[in-house]
Amino acid sequence: MPDQSLSAPRRNTPKPGLRERKKLQTRERLTNAAMALFLEKGFEATTLDDIAAAAEMSRRSFFHYFASKEEVVFAWKDAFGDGLVAALAQRPQAEPLLLAAERALIASISGYEREEAIALSRLVKETPALRAYDQVKYEKLERVLAAALAERAAPGGDPLPARLVAMVTIGAMRVASDLWLDHAGAEPPADYARRIFADLRKVICG
Repeated sequence: MPDQSLSAPRRNTPKPGLRERKKLQTRERLTNAAMALFLEKGFEATTLDDIAAAAEMSRRSFFHYFASKEEVVFAWKDAFGDGLVAALAQRPQAEPLLLAAERALIASISGYEREEAIALSRLVKETPALRAYDQVKYEKLERVLAAALAERAAPGGDPLPARLVAMVTIGAMRVASDLWLDHAGAEPPADYARRIFADLRKVICG
């Protein structure tokens, strides 16, 4: 498995301290070991003991980093949410919410790893437990984005616009990701996202 966590976009982030770097390295080693086993043996057939052994650590140590096998598969979405919020913070304050969210999303998905994303998608589609967990993680991502969008609005203002924009943005991300994977990554995922938002505006404007 490559060094990057499966499907995680590459971003420029502040260099962490030594302790944090070691923690991140261990978490990454666990993720890579687990994903290699999931793709080789299947999700259900892979045990926590298998993962711990492959990562050269104890089963108990595994729980210092993840609460379950499902969390390992979707660890990248937590990192993606952080990156999406950071990208949103870089957008001009006067920019309309939907446009800011669109451009932040496009910036965030531009670093997807083609082969890894396809492998992850297949694993999720083939595993009922992962499909259910996938929905939960998307809902969490939507809440994270809605909170970040609300912070851009006037304090004490109506939170509904931020919620609506977050729902639309994460929905557009899911459709764009599906199209990208259906076409085996023939074009960059950001291109599909741009098309989705363009179509969305046509629908809204009639």
